[in-house]
Amino acid sequence: MVSTDGLPIESVLPADMEEDRVAAMGAALLSLGERAAEELERGKLEQVVVRAEKGDVILTSVGEDALLLALMSKEAKLGMIFMALKRLVKELNKII
Repeated sequence: MVSTDGLPIESVLPADMEEDRVAAMGAALLSLGERAAEELERGKLEQVVVRAEKGDVILTSVGEDALLLALMSKEAKLGMIFMALKRLVKELNKII
């Protein structure tokens, strides 16, 4: 989880990834996604999905001040991931 300001809140990352850098990139992607959704008149942003050669990144807003950034391997089943993230965000929104 990261703040919308790009600061890490909590993370479980591979040893070779810097949490500050991941948090900053997540906040930047969320900001760009929100602007694109607004400019293209698509309504409120729900998620940002980045598909890449080695796997996917999914960003989901959690309340007004945080976002959940999930890194998946290429083998991950996106349907299962989306269901799990939806449940997790629902639970996190109760806490925040």
